[in-house]
Amino acid sequence: MADDEFPDLGEDRSLLLVDDDEPFVKRLAKAMEKRGFATRTADTVALGRQMVAESAPAYAVVDLRLEDGNGLDVVEMLRECRPDCRIVVLTGYGAIATAVAAVKIGATDYLSKPADANEVMHALLSKDEPHPLPPDNPMSADRVRWEHIQRVYEMCDRNVSETARRLNMHRRTLQRILAKRSPK
Repeated sequence: MADDEFPDLGEDRSLLLVDDDEPFVKRLAKAMEKRGFATRTADTVALGRQMVAESAPAYAVVDLRLEDGNGLDVVEMLRECRPDCRIVVLTGYGAIATAVAAVKIGATDYLSKPADANEVMHALLSKDEPHPLPPDNPMSADRVRWEHIQRVYEMCDRNVSETARRLNMHRRTLQRILAKRSPK
């Protein structure tokens, strides 16, 4: 990536990476350091929140699903502690509902894994770009169902029991659906 594509990271180049995929976060941290960021990493929601409380960064990349909870909890704290923080939510469980929830809470952008350092850098630094064109291929029926379940799940504040009740679905069935990756 050319230096002149994103010429100014600003005076504060601090970047917090919150992800429990150790090989991925190490590679991303190294790549972002080469691009001029001062990176710190956390592998849990608790450690991410602690690092934000100690020193809220100018930039953050937060995985949605972590061992000890939901990355959106870190995003909320980042937004409270540092309203100007540029936050990218990164996840292997991409869904429209979670993207909307992440942006409503304060994320700047939302990327699905696998995302490379150039995509992350672009998402962190891009300003008011036009919306991308819609996809050529519409979603499958399975994907539309999955998206609907995710939307209701987010509307119920990620409460499995309440979501299952509203969808007229058994709670364990819903838990199995939520644990799987999204259909294509």
